[in-house]
Amino acid sequence: MFTTRPTLQGTFGMVSSTHWLASQSAMAVLEGGGNAFDAAVAAGFVLHVVEPHLNGPGGEVPIVLAPVGGEVRVLCGQGGAPAGATVAHYRGLGLDLVPGTGPLAAAVPGAFDAWMLLLRDHGTRSLADVLRYAIGYAEDGHAPVENVGATVETVRELFETEWTSSAEVYLPGGRAPRAGELFRNPALAATWKRLLAEVAGAGDRVAQIEAAREVWRTGFIAEALVRQSARPTLDTSGERHVGTLTAADLASFSASYEAPATYDWRGWTLCKAGPWSQGPAFLQQLALLPPELPAYGSAEYVHLLIEGCKLAMADREAWYGDASGGGDVPLGELLSDDYNAARRSLVGDKASWELRPGSPGGRSPRIAVHARVAAVHGPGAVPVGAGEPTVAGLPDPRVPGEPDVAADGRTRGDTCHLDVVDRWGNMVAATPSGGWLQSNPVVPELGFPLGTRLQMAWLEEGLPNSLTPGRRPRTTLTPSIALRDGVPVLAFGTPGGDQQDQWQLHFFLAVALRPKVRGGLDLQGAIDAPNWHNDSFPGSFYPRGMSPGSVTVESRTPDAVVEELRRRGHDVTVGGEWSEGRLCAVARDPATGVLSAAANPRGMQGYAVGR
Repeated sequence: MFTTRPTLQGTFGMVSSTHWLASQSAMAVLEGGGNAFDAAVAAGFVLHVVEPHLNGPGGEVPIVLAPVGGEVRVLCGQGGAPAGATVAHYRGLGLDLVPGTGPLAAAVPGAFDAWMLLLRDHGTRSLADVLRYAIGYAEDGHAPVENVGATVETVRELFETEWTSSAEVYLPGGRAPRAGELFRNPALAATWKRLLAEVAGAGDRVAQIEAAREVWRTGFIAEALVRQSARPTLDTSGERHVGTLTAADLASFSASYEAPATYDWRGWTLCKAGPWSQGPAFLQQLALLPPELPAYGSAEYVHLLIEGCKLAMADREAWYGDASGGGDVPLGELLSDDYNAARRSLVGDKASWELRPGSPGGRSPRIAVHARVAAVHGPGAVPVGAGEPTVAGLPDPRVPGEPDVAADGRTRGDTCHLDVVDRWGNMVAATPSGGWLQSNPVVPELGFPLGTRLQMAWLEEGLPNSLTPGRRPRTTLTPSIALRDGVPVLAFGTPGGDQQDQWQLHFFLAVALRPKVRGGLDLQGAIDAPNWHNDSFPGSFYPRGMSPGSVTVESRTPDAVVEELRRRGHDVTVGGEWSEGRLCAVARDPATGVLSAAANPRGMQGYAVGR
């Protein structure tokens, strides 16, 4: 089968990520004797530098890891809501939604501490070893991808008039970063160099990592983050607000390990983060599949997956939230055979345009008022905000309080992903996101902004995802590890907001259902296959829109499939040839020890490397 690239195969190590510099930096760590976890941390910090429009140190990262001889675990780098982030406080400011940008949307930053725990507990290299790649690209420069400069141009006026600390980094001399020219972030390089200098005398490798965690939580980094949160900042509400993040919030946070949510399907076990992420929606989509599937890629097959996705995402809206923060999430019932058999019967020959959450255990579903209103507007009524993160902008004077998004009406921004497997069989999947350059002003002392993940929580009490102090907002981030007969075999994931677990399901089924190539899993063929998504459920990003009945397919989808989907009642949009999906994947065959990897050709920047 023809693919855009080969599925790489080797025995030493494999890396796949959304940027070639991150992939090659991780490979350099492997070549230097580091393991998959060392390599992942190095790549994660490089992604903060080379994809600042897609992630940053002030954001978050869920990590799924499979150490050799150990259990698959989830490392949660998603911070909770600050102590002052209450529904009453935001409602008192006249808000109906958490703004999509600005400090009011900032959760406690979680990415840095998660990377530190991964390095401390599972890595072998020092903090200086893994940070040197990111420091080099920030200090000496790198040639940015086109979308960095394009994103900056969408917020140029805001940067020049309001978020001037961002203009200093991303519009030096009034010039946005350009492909083919070196772009530097000396403030970020200085932050990491100062951090290393402060922890150098702490002792051994582990002691230095612990000291770095303390600097982040209570030292110069924490102090700068708190100052930034207290600065009045123009956000998507059209008003200037200060945030709620305090020194106490930062000092009390720690990333944490937990057991994955899992589902067994045809000899595979899929491992995802819990319902504080959207990961279980992937598992629910699998559970909704009938014993016999239509022909792969047929209109009936695509229809079945779209309708199953709608049911899973309706349940996500009604039931998912941070169970550790006091939420009641009946995940066992949502994945049970009886529940899914009943839900499966709702899938007919025609497309559903309704939001249909289920009632696990007889419970009544709880849907936010805003989501219920969006669900009854009809096709295309509230599409802005579906799928991907909000871009900041100056308020449109024609629409009081409404943010000015990109000229084509679409949101801009996304996420990153990386996967690593080493020669010993250690495997890791991570999806860094948040802290986007377009979501909050750059903290002038640090060179990076705060995140905006609180925009995913509702300003309505009594919901699984209500804004609640200490509770993690439900995130869209959802890396994956799959086991075959109990052995870790595959790590994968994608950027894409609400689309992540749609694209990942299509990829996984392509791997599981289609023939192998060269004796191994056809990772590249599964990534390259025509993909699609739907927005028939409330989006996770401000302004929380949805488009009932919508389906977007790549133009490589056969015309007959498109026409049959339309006949079945889907509101089909035909997108570009290579517009759907940003997947990365690595794999290991436990019988032979052969490693493999593949990366997404869409966007012209994802790369797999290995030998």
